[in-house]
Amino acid sequence: MSEPENDSKFDIASCLAQVRCNDQAAARALVEHLYPLVLRIVRRHLPRRLDEEDLAQEIFMKMFAKLDDYRGTAPFEHWVARSARNTCLNQLRAEKARPELRFADLSEDQVAVIEALPGSGDESNPLDAAMSNEVVEKLLDGLSPQDRMIIQMLELDDLSVEEISRQTGWSGTMIRVRAFRARNKLRKQLSALHVQKSIL
Repeated sequence: MSEPENDSKFDIASCLAQVRCNDQAAARALVEHLYPLVLRIVRRHLPRRLDEEDLAQEIFMKMFAKLDDYRGTAPFEHWVARSARNTCLNQLRAEKARPELRFADLSEDQVAVIEALPGSGDESNPLDAAMSNEVVEKLLDGLSPQDRMIIQMLELDDLSVEEISRQTGWSGTMIRVRAFRARNKLRKQLSALHVQKSIL
């Protein structure tokens, strides 16, 4: 297995000890050390709909979240590389299970909801609300299970980041990062639908 291309004298053990003591500088140094290795794996296994930086970021979030699982029986770089490959493979499987939402998949009522999204904010009737919920569900289907859960808890259940952290065990930073990325994905899906509509 290939080693990272960074400084070969980097002291992983010392750095990990500092990271476990919540040393942010050590955490940044660890990411910088491992970044070439992770990016190389991501580029080999990148699902076509994902941005390589997004996937690399997800791998590092998992690394920090599961740091206590590392027992030192193999080099840390190998442990991270295995996690990176598994993350990529899981994303590839998920991509096959979550086909991209297409304009043709929507009913006429759902199309009307999409077209009305940038509207004036007038009150909707119950039918519009029901159609809106159906469209939201279709859009959420395009997210990963974790991203979908965070968006549902934040936007639909109106929970705070602190409440979500208590319920899931995820850090506040991880929740905010995933929510930011998930909102971007939802915006991209909506933009893609508008583009499809314009060329029909």
